[in-house]
Amino acid sequence: MNWELIGESLPKLLAGTGVTVQLTLFSLAIGLLLAVPLALARLSHNPLLKYPTAGFVFYFRGTPLLVQLFLIYYGSGQFRDVLSDMGLWTYFRNAWFCAVLTLTLNTAAYTAEIFRGAIQAVPRGEIEAGKAFGMSGWLLFRRVTLPKAFRIALPAYGNEVVFLLQATSLVSAITVIDLTGAADLIRSKTFAVYEMYLTAAVLYLIMTYALVYAFRLLEKRLNAYQHRSA
Repeated sequence: MNWELIGESLPKLLAGTGVTVQLTLFSLAIGLLLAVPLALARLSHNPLLKYPTAGFVFYFRGTPLLVQLFLIYYGSGQFRDVLSDMGLWTYFRNAWFCAVLTLTLNTAAYTAEIFRGAIQAVPRGEIEAGKAFGMSGWLLFRRVTLPKAFRIALPAYGNEVVFLLQATSLVSAITVIDLTGAADLIRSKTFAVYEMYLTAAVLYLIMTYALVYAFRLLEKRLNAYQHRSA
């Protein structure tokens, strides 16, 4: 094991780690904002909302993320004239933008399904109790259904966040230099396969278990009332 090479490469690997964290945070934040309305559209009885959303979820959950990345990044070139007329080509020719867009849509589809299941799992008695206090419509959803659904969804959503962090490693295939891309770039110049990929693996492990620990703390905090009442 060439420890000297690992030490020399660490600044570039950490810079790639920064890109990985950026991609994860941007995609999670925007994906979460999209997921709640998508989940509500999936539960809607209106076919104009329900079926297009079902198609969106069906596509992004049923196809490989790498194919989605290639379609959005390389495929957008076939619509260059249209995108230029709409003023969007500046964004779609940028690999970082395409990576964030793809990851956002992908995680929005998975998270929407998590929230849909969680909303359906909210105990009927808690909703009836909210109605007994005079709440209805949006107020009932905001004060009773959504908080309870978020608690129910939290373990599965934590897994989705970890999945998304690890899925960012695919963006190096469209020239984004994230952690995997930085390790691969150094490996191609030095042929130090184990040194680079094992160091990258250790950095991914640190980020993954930091997320797992953070979600455990959040879950414990949100469900503290259950322990007090036990």
